[in-house]
Amino acid sequence: MKFFHLSDLHFGKQLQGYDLAGEQREFIRQLVQLVKKEKPDAVVVAGDIYDRSVPSAAAMTLLEEFFVQVGEAQQEKPTELLLIAGNHDSAERLHYGSRFLQKHHIHIVVLPPMKEGERMEQVILNDSWGEVHFYLLPFIKPEMFRNREDAGNLQSSDQAVRFLLDKEQIDPDKRNVLVAHQFFRAKGKTAKRCDSEMPGLAVGGLDEVDTTSVENFDYVALGHIHSPQDMGERRIRYCGTPYPYSVSEAGQQKSVTVVEMKEKGNISVRCLPVLAKRAVRDLRGGLEEITDQAGNGICSDYVRITLTDDDLPEQPKEYLENYFDHILEVNVDNRRTRAVMEEELPDIQETAPEEAFRVFFREAAGREMNQEEEAVFCEILKEVGVS
Repeated sequence: MKFFHLSDLHFGKQLQGYDLAGEQREFIRQLVQLVKKEKPDAVVVAGDIYDRSVPSAAAMTLLEEFFVQVGEAQQEKPTELLLIAGNHDSAERLHYGSRFLQKHHIHIVVLPPMKEGERMEQVILNDSWGEVHFYLLPFIKPEMFRNREDAGNLQSSDQAVRFLLDKEQIDPDKRNVLVAHQFFRAKGKTAKRCDSEMPGLAVGGLDEVDTTSVENFDYVALGHIHSPQDMGERRIRYCGTPYPYSVSEAGQQKSVTVVEMKEKGNISVRCLPVLAKRAVRDLRGGLEEITDQAGNGICSDYVRITLTDDDLPEQPKEYLENYFDHILEVNVDNRRTRAVMEEELPDIQETAPEEAFRVFFREAAGREMNQEEEAVFCEILKEVGVS
């Protein structure tokens, strides 16, 4: 049994205002080529199909292209597509049409068993060694089970996952795969997170699930974390996003995780690299050093730039736009800005947030904020509840 492990497609995602549909479409193209070459029995997507609970028409079109192109990639046999909902997905919207799609080898599970007596949905596939049971567990929170009398008073995601798995009659002699979308920790160590993951308040690790709850599965296909990484061992794995969705992911090698299972206990995991249409880069240095990195012509990569020169043009971003097509942000870290932070920060902390930022902006940029920048900053203050 061979299957691809993907997660966190985030169709509809933008990178600081830039539409990533082109990059996501390029990933679909490469995935189709890998399916044709590797001929997997299934492609598993461990949540966050969309970036928003109300996806745009363009995002829904991307998912349709994903279904059609991956489904038609193999002529000899159909590729089973197994998908679960993540925390970004709307269960109702993702579930729409799922009965029809199942007839076309597309299996979508959006909710855990909500009523007493229900069990987790699973897909059973067969190969020459017998059955492989795929248990599909979408994103859950303990409050989802308040109406289940048999659930008791679940206080954490770890308790909720253990409650559901304890209800399953999992045959240890079979080959079993869990597909889940949660924050996991292994031996007390949490997964490495990225800036592109949805921020949230975690009290005492209540949103984390210990890997001891899933250690009896032959493979655990995880989604939710955007950096590819194993959780204690190779068979419990976050495959990561197919494309960098933040500057914190710059330099990561994105890939498709390939899992091959033979007889019980014989499993191998490898990664097939995915090449980005445009890289995400984090550049730091003097202005001349930065522009040299653009190469011959205009660089089309997404870049965050930190300038370290003490003497800079009045509008450094406008100057840099002659070399870079997709600038995410331009920061200044030089003697003047450091002096502001070191000497004036105590005074700034005494003032209102908007005035403190005006002082910092004036010292960093060498000018006052214009009306448009003032308006954007006020909106940010409102969003975080400061103003």
